[in-house]
Amino acid sequence: MRKRGRLAIRKLKFTFQQDNDPNHTAKTTQEWLRDKSLNVLERPSHSPDLNPIKHLWKDLKIAVQQCSPSNLTELERICREQWEKLPKYRLDAVIAAKGASTKY
Repeated sequence: MRKRGRLAIRKLKFTFQQDNDPNHTAKTTQEWLRDKSLNVLERPSHSPDLNPIKHLWKDLKIAVQQCSPSNLTELERICREQWEKLPKYRLDAVIAAKGASTKY
């Protein structure tokens, strides 16, 4: 059964995505990926373009601060309302650019 599983994995076509931060890329990992002939999508370390949620959190924080909630219940209500108002086009832009740089 193990043989069958290994054969199935070899036939799959996928791309492994990793952050090239030196803390996350051990030499042994790189060698293993090369030995297995896996497709690797390399990307810059801590790329904000590939983490668009950071931009959305910043936008939410600014919107909530402008509303000045006075208690936890109000904060939760405002967060929900403001989240629904946030523009979703940033996520679409990152997907369309296939992980490459965007204007955001």
